[in-house]
Amino acid sequence: MLLAVIFRRAAMALITLAGVAVIVFVLLRVVPGDPVAMMIGPGATAADIAALKAHYGFDASIPEQFRIWVGGIVTGDFGTSITLHRYVTEVLASRLPATLELAIAALVIAVAIGGTVAVAGTLMRRTIGETIIDGVNSILLAVPDFIWALALVLLFAVALPVLPLTGRIDPELAEGFATRFYLIESILTGRFAVAGNILSHMIMPALALALPLAAVIVRILKQSLKEAMLQDYVLLARIKGFRELRLVLQEALRNAIGPALALTGVQFTFLIGGTVIVERIFAYPGIGNLAIDAVINRDFPVIQGLVLLFGVIFILINIGVDVAVAALNPRLRYG
Repeated sequence: MLLAVIFRRAAMALITLAGVAVIVFVLLRVVPGDPVAMMIGPGATAADIAALKAHYGFDASIPEQFRIWVGGIVTGDFGTSITLHRYVTEVLASRLPATLELAIAALVIAVAIGGTVAVAGTLMRRTIGETIIDGVNSILLAVPDFIWALALVLLFAVALPVLPLTGRIDPELAEGFATRFYLIESILTGRFAVAGNILSHMIMPALALALPLAAVIVRILKQSLKEAMLQDYVLLARIKGFRELRLVLQEALRNAIGPALALTGVQFTFLIGGTVIVERIFAYPGIGNLAIDAVINRDFPVIQGLVLLFGVIFILINIGVDVAVAALNPRLRYG
């Protein structure tokens, strides 16, 4: 039953992905702006412009361009970047690990902060402590991630210059990596000084992304815990003499985590998309920064590759969340 549900959701997600790809492909070609005119020299002749358009396939009709693009995708060819003159797959593969490490770090921080504060708010329910937590959480919900990024820059890079402002790693330490997952590889290979340097570059953008997500987790998980604490199984455990902390962590949390987990999975997808502005602020070399450059330069192949990449990430995350929620809820697992 669960496999059938996952299969249906994956099929619907793929249909949605195909629709988004068509819309983005057409919109890129009907909005004003010519990528060839932006990349060619001012002294180019009409023949030069025509030759360059033919080279990138822009001289064909939109349906024909789409057919060629889809045919390339089937064979693993996503095209060549207009501005970087590299294969799109190569460009995305070189940037995606940085964004994934940043997003996962932000997710870990958000879950740690959000889960801890939600449990604390549940333990302090109907007290002044809960009121303070709700007030601070409302502020976190109202402030977007790029504002937090700017505030962190002013605090930890200007007023108290204790953290590096830009980049992913100091240039002299960026050699000798077998993969693009610098943080994971440095930890697994025991290069902890390098890992510390990477974390020092990552902490501000990760925290800026994590704070709004942590606020969402607090609100959803705290409400779920509040409802779970009123259930009969919690009342029975309280009669048996369980302490309040044990009631929350052992009895209520296991049954209340489902909605928070599902929402966190969706928000994680938005978090990856939200790296666009934050990566730009910190000059972080991920796909967010790449997306802005691609849009500015009208780099159609890169933009189209990014759309598909975000779509695939969205599908995989949602399927993973479905499996995790079902694993935690026996009624869904056997339903």
